Amino acid sequence: MPTRKAQDLPQTGKILCLDVGEKTLGIAVCDALRTIASPRTTIRRTKWGQDKQALGTLITTENITCIVVGLPLMMDGSQGASADRSLNFAKLVEDELGLPVLLWDERLSTAAAERSLFEQRTGRQTRASKKDIKEHLDSVAAALILQSVLDALRG
Repeated sequence: MPTRKAQDLPQTGKILCLDVGEKTLGIAVCDALRTIASPRTTIRRTKWGQDKQALGTLITTENITCIVVGLPLMMDGSQGASADRSLNFAKLVEDELGLPVLLWDERLSTAAAERSLFEQRTGRQTRASKKDIKEHLDSVAAALILQSVLDALRG
């Protein structure tokens, strides 16, 4: 079961981060120097076989060396249904894609992503539509999760 510490990840290479939702996977990737995390895309989930194929393609094209999966704990630190879903998905990813997986506390990442998207849109004097925010929300949340991992790795 993936429960490594950030320091146990491979020391070099890009990291892929997944924000696992019931219907979507938010995807973010860091640069090769592990300085900055960038939102990539949101994958609409269907079956594990299709999720696996999409992730496999990303892993190959981006030269990914390890994966972070956001773990949505409750505010008191306990696990609910969302955390169970992420744990199960992380185990599948590690077992079937063969890369080390780190689980990372993602409490409030979606709220922070929503706030970030809203501020970006209003800062440009445009109004953010709910559709626009929803379309990018999961990948931005994944980028925020990954950035917190990168910051922890730098100490």
